[in-house]
Amino acid sequence: MSDVTRDAKSDPWARLRAATPARVGLGRAGAALPTSAGLEFQFAHARARDAVHSSVDWAGVAAGLAPLDLIHVHSAAPDRPTYLRRPDLGRQLADRDWPELVLDDAPDVVFVIGDGLSADAVTHHAASVVQACLPLLASLKIGPVVLAAQARVAIGDDIASRLGARLVVTLIGERPGLTVADSLGAYLTFAPKPGIKDSARNCISNIHGQGGLSYEHAAAKISWLVKEALVLGLTGTGLKENADLKSIGSS
Repeated sequence: MSDVTRDAKSDPWARLRAATPARVGLGRAGAALPTSAGLEFQFAHARARDAVHSSVDWAGVAAGLAPLDLIHVHSAAPDRPTYLRRPDLGRQLADRDWPELVLDDAPDVVFVIGDGLSADAVTHHAASVVQACLPLLASLKIGPVVLAAQARVAIGDDIASRLGARLVVTLIGERPGLTVADSLGAYLTFAPKPGIKDSARNCISNIHGQGGLSYEHAAAKISWLVKEALVLGLTGTGLKENADLKSIGSS
């Protein structure tokens, strides 16, 4: 008899809890949650808050990307509190950083890494995702990786447009939840330019190490979308992701 079957006899919620990280069937102590469940919830809430308010370890991300060429920029949001209150500033590049975005040859693809709403996601996963993508995109000209502090997704459009890239892949920390606080998202935009609509992007989300997409799966999806986008000349609602992931191990 399996542990789940055995537990189900005394706890009818055991089978469901074994299939999902969601908080179900937690029980109660009087009118409140049991102490263990209450403490676990408070810890998850604290992790989510920390992920939003903390800073990316940019030195660690840069080390994980070595020996790739890097460009460091900052959004128009001067600090984290302003960034959280003013999403519009996180979508704009700081004026002082425009001169940094000059290349002799326009690349096919540029990767932009922004902190978004989870510094932990970027610190833990972003460099590994980029490194996993590069061998799959070896036939394309890849520009320097741009590290953008206090950045929202749309800042990638400004950056890639300035660099003359045909397509931008923006890796950014997703809004943390009470199950996963370090989930990374990838946003792909063909012919990026300021003001482009979100419907013109493709998104791959849930990249993390706790049951989400593995780096290998994420890289396979990203590379498939990149190549299809460059052939078809579009991303967004007109491009449906249909990557064949059978050759890749489970996430």
